[in-house]
Amino acid sequence: MTQKINDLRDRMIVALDVPTVWDAYRIVSTLGDGASFYKIGYRLAFAGGLDLARQLVTEGKKVFLDLKLHDIGNTVTEGVESLTKLGVTFLTVHAYPQTMRGAVEGRGEAALKLLAVTALTSYDDGDLKDAGYGLAVRDLVRMRAQQARTAGVDGIVCSAAETEIVRGVIGPDMAIVTPGIRPAGSAVGDQKRTLTPAEAIRAGADHLVVGRPIIRAADPRAAAAAVMDEIASAA
Repeated sequence: MTQKINDLRDRMIVALDVPTVWDAYRIVSTLGDGASFYKIGYRLAFAGGLDLARQLVTEGKKVFLDLKLHDIGNTVTEGVESLTKLGVTFLTVHAYPQTMRGAVEGRGEAALKLLAVTALTSYDDGDLKDAGYGLAVRDLVRMRAQQARTAGVDGIVCSAAETEIVRGVIGPDMAIVTPGIRPAGSAVGDQKRTLTPAEAIRAGADHLVVGRPIIRAADPRAAAAAVMDEIASAA
């Protein structure tokens, strides 16, 4: 991997999967310097999370805006143009060729990095069949990774279980971000394709998204430190 990640803490992205900005900021305050990178998804984004993103960036934190944009190319272009003004580090779009090309055009010369979502970590082969796909998860992920590389996005979001496949397709210079990370001994929940932090790092992931095991822990700061210890041991 030729990517340079200056702060080891940046490899852990804490998912602020909570209903209000107040809940989110309480988590950020609790974690303090134990975390430097936060994910804001649909739920929080639609409840004031975009203003929170601006605030976190002002405070020196990094933000992963997980909106999974998908629309006609021109609409995606215009949406991404607006989002470049927030100063966030990552933004997700679905890994459809037209969507990705529109996002790259909208990003222009801004520092925003675009991540393409291959297949959601709650999906298995049966879910894809129900949705009308004739491919297994691993085959769909491989195809979309190839399309993402061609489109010129900056990285891939995929299950840790597909990290090695994706790295083989995209090479060393694009980022791999893996959600659904579950530290050893924690509940899997609604995720179907998970690995521990150490396993994901060894498989080639650059950034790990960890939500419930940290934000629902009795001691979130200790839980985050434990995840960081696993990352450090593997990195």
